[in-house]
Amino acid sequence: MDKYIFAAIIFIVIFDFLFENWLQYLNDSYRTKELPPEGRGIYPEDEYKRSQLYEKDKYRFSLITSIFSLITILLMLLLGGFAFLDNALRHYTNHPIWLALLFFGIIGLASDLLNTPFSVYSTFVIEEKYGFNKTTIKTFIYDKIKGWFLSLVLGAPLLAFIVWLFDKGGNYTWLIAWGGVSAFMIFITFFYSTLLVPLFNKQTPLPDGELKEAIKNMADKTGFRLKDVFVIDSSKRSAKANAYFAGFGAKKRIVLYDTIIEQLNTAELVAVLAHEIGHYKKKHVIKNMLISLLETGLLLYILSLFVQSPHLSKALGVHIPSFHIGVIAFGIIYGFISTLPAILMNSYSRANEYEADRFAANHNNAEALISGLKKLSLKNLSNLLPHPWYVFVYYSHPPLLKRIKALQNFKK
Repeated sequence: MDKYIFAAIIFIVIFDFLFENWLQYLNDSYRTKELPPEGRGIYPEDEYKRSQLYEKDKYRFSLITSIFSLITILLMLLLGGFAFLDNALRHYTNHPIWLALLFFGIIGLASDLLNTPFSVYSTFVIEEKYGFNKTTIKTFIYDKIKGWFLSLVLGAPLLAFIVWLFDKGGNYTWLIAWGGVSAFMIFITFFYSTLLVPLFNKQTPLPDGELKEAIKNMADKTGFRLKDVFVIDSSKRSAKANAYFAGFGAKKRIVLYDTIIEQLNTAELVAVLAHEIGHYKKKHVIKNMLISLLETGLLLYILSLFVQSPHLSKALGVHIPSFHIGVIAFGIIYGFISTLPAILMNSYSRANEYEADRFAANHNNAEALISGLKKLSLKNLSNLLPHPWYVFVYYSHPPLLKRIKALQNFKK
């Protein structure tokens, strides 16, 4: 049976690679050299060509990175890399918590270091080539160190808690783990902007003036209790623009990238923020959180059924069943199973975006929102015509042209 599980794991790894790259190929081949009629008024001809070159460069780079990842995981599986690391660590400790922490720590660090050259190329070559990169080498290194620090401070205790629970066993282990992970997720959601973001970016209240007054008037009009709007110094890393909503209750806040303030006028910014408020008023934020919690509960329940199975460990060449080896095998299998739920969630997310757009159009200015979306798409060199199947599987937001069409129909 063990060899069949191993064969299934190899099949899943290869199938995932082929499926993902098939969709990438469809999306890449869907590009057109000439500006399509529906794109006129959004992209000038030269900028459209730049966007297509940008997509082409990203596609080629993505293909290289995915091939590298495929080769790495296959070598680890076929050459018994996971079993080798497990055996090496058992010379130092047999404690399940320390074994798991050391195992995932080494795997995570090795993976990060192996992928660092690709991150460097993406940031300092591709993004630099198209005028997006603002990251310095110093900032890049500091971000790496801070990311490792957060993994150690936040990730390690949570992992230790889960390993401890599963090691104790019991019929309700997964339920207790779900409660702990849920509390952690809710805590992060509440305090993301106040505790985590300041480690990487500076947030300052939007200064008094025309923009702040217009935003407050719009918030009053929609019945949204807005304490303040914050500006984040995203320009220290990228020229791309965005805005987002974070937190709940007294901790809720709207955050603007400083780049979006440079790229949009007051009416367009207010329309974009009306869209973000629409997410809150339509309870998309809380609904997404609840769905994430339910997904986490389902994952932990299924994990509890398989993670201590000796067959999963033996399939990877490990004869002493352990939580960390079980998680590696289960993670590959569950990644295959989770494709359908991910597609459903993206479909739900796109529906939420349309609803937030309608809210913004109803309470503000549809034309200003359309204009703002066009500018953001142009400045970010977004793909104007992604392949429908690629959108169906991967897009959490509708493509620009579909959003514009929906807004125009709503106006009518």
